[in-house]
Amino acid sequence: MPLLDTRVPAVLLRIDRNPFHHGTLGAVRSLGRAGVEVHVVADSARSPVHASRYVRQMHPPPLPGASPDDILGVLRRVADRIARPAVLVPMDDACAVAVARMRTDLAPSYLLPTMPGTLPERVADKAELAAVCASAGVPHPMTLVPDSAARAAADARQLGLPLVAKWSRPWLLPAGSGLRSTVLVRSVQQARELYLRTEDAGSRLLLQAYLPPGPNRDWFFHGYADRSGTLRAGGPGRKRLDWPRGAGLTAVGCWTPNPQVQALAERLTGELGYRGIFDLDFRRCGTTGSYHLLDFNPRPGAQFRLFADSAGLDVVRALHLDLTGRPLPDGAPMAGRTFVVENYAPLAALRAAPGGRELAWYARDDRAPGWAMWGLWCRHVSRRLRERLGATAAAPAAPRLIPRASSPSLTDNEKASS
Repeated sequence: MPLLDTRVPAVLLRIDRNPFHHGTLGAVRSLGRAGVEVHVVADSARSPVHASRYVRQMHPPPLPGASPDDILGVLRRVADRIARPAVLVPMDDACAVAVARMRTDLAPSYLLPTMPGTLPERVADKAELAAVCASAGVPHPMTLVPDSAARAAADARQLGLPLVAKWSRPWLLPAGSGLRSTVLVRSVQQARELYLRTEDAGSRLLLQAYLPPGPNRDWFFHGYADRSGTLRAGGPGRKRLDWPRGAGLTAVGCWTPNPQVQALAERLTGELGYRGIFDLDFRRCGTTGSYHLLDFNPRPGAQFRLFADSAGLDVVRALHLDLTGRPLPDGAPMAGRTFVVENYAPLAALRAAPGGRELAWYARDDRAPGWAMWGLWCRHVSRRLRERLGATAAAPAAPRLIPRASSPSLTDNEKASS
């Protein structure tokens, strides 16, 4: 008998249009290799995911900023096409929040974990997370939510510079606004100016004490809380390389036992009554040694495949098994295993990995997405270089200050350039 119930398909849902979202490909491969029919509701025009041999069908996604009714309409059309109940896996925060709120409307077409419909929204909201951590006794950087530009300036002085500014609901940031979900603020004026963009951002600005990065300070925990609340699959991991450096996504991660991080994850999900897949980000304080929770993502993290254990169980497979009533196998943790995102850490992808390794894009049994990614990545890098060169060329040249006595006239090279 196969590990997973192959009679029940899976639907992966992602509104975010990032074509380099390797977590979606990881979920496609994890379920597809187990014999599950995988449908993907995501942008297929540019994403290398559509090239995977394990995708049964790509479906057009809701537009960015889509209303819950729009998302519900898309999912109902997909359900009509599949014509039998499916496990639904939201792959970004916006989808996770919307799906949890529409759980009743989505049944019985989709199988979903049972928990309060507002809980994913509560933990994904960066401002609400501070209160969640306080109630659960989980360390969290000091966080202030200003209610005016003047208050933002005062809060920045109180927290000290530099500090971290976040939009509480980053999935609401409109495309083309130039706003980033997280910014390192280096001046009081910068904090004030960010607050003035609140209406554009669509959610509250919060200011947070800055915990400096350092060796072995960035950690994450991926897990699945089953119907009883027990944590299954996943585990603690250490970020060995991020992109961009110092505050970016995990480019190289390592499965590393950490009882403190494990205990914090169990305490937090237990206090909340959380059910389903989650991804937590921690940073260890260099002064106190305590682990502070930075983010709670109510969906699979992009590097969830790092935590595939000796039984082949990961958080996505755990979700499918639990929702279809099948037992979850007891596998052993593969401590020392690494996960590498090749386009962000190409040299790390070439090094030996004694503890075992999985690449985000390349796979011997599914090569096409890797080739598609490199073609798309080269075009992306070339475009960025052209944009930077164009911006440099368009900038006015600084006037030359030439001492009158030593250079009474322009040289030939200066005439040519003028």
